[in-house]
Amino acid sequence: MSLNNFYFKDSSSFSLWTFLLCSALSVWTPAQGEVLVIGSNLPIIAAPGDDVILPCHLAPTFDVQGLTVEWSKPDLKPDPSDRLSRVEYVHLYRDRKEVPDMKMASYFRRTELFMDDMKHGNISLKILNVSEEDNGRYRCFIPKLQSRVKAAVVELVVDPNFATTSTTETSLQTPDPQDATPTNAGRSRVAVVIVVITLLLVLALAGFAAYFSRHIFQKLRKHPEDDEAQKQPLPV
Repeated sequence: MSLNNFYFKDSSSFSLWTFLLCSALSVWTPAQGEVLVIGSNLPIIAAPGDDVILPCHLAPTFDVQGLTVEWSKPDLKPDPSDRLSRVEYVHLYRDRKEVPDMKMASYFRRTELFMDDMKHGNISLKILNVSEEDNGRYRCFIPKLQSRVKAAVVELVVDPNFATTSTTETSLQTPDPQDATPTNAGRSRVAVVIVVITLLLVLALAGFAAYFSRHIFQKLRKHPEDDEAQKQPLPV
């Protein structure tokens, strides 16, 4: 193996690892200025009869008044045996107004958005007079948002044993965006990063194994020039 070939192969390997590392970092790091949908990493706990707010907002601040905002329960699926069944929403905002026709009957006249705050990216949902039937996960989704994180999930727990105190009034206020964290975004990125890092480790181990095995083989192998030199008789 010539010295030029050695440097060429090593530089090619270095370029490959550099490309893979940059690709992994680009997957993990959100684009600068990208708008993310952010929910809450803690469940919202309330007593039956309370009015609650499911926090969800966009960061950085982004006006969503002209976009569609969907609030749904992702664990409720349409009946596969009913071809006429359709996805129903807890709350649907479209064309700058609520669309009650596609709303679940149990949430009729019980949900509302903070219309004045939507220009600041606040898409939190207020639910009036909650009951145990309202337990579960809620998904806020902006389908036409130009982002890799268009949705977030918030869990609501309605507990009859939950003691309502003076915090009830506080819970009805518009939530501070600083109190919420990007749960879905974080979880999805962690999963992607784990997969990418695992792939990089496997490729790195395979590359190092091939590199060392090649050099060991080169050292052990006898060159044809050496064999010819051994066959020539020594001068008398």
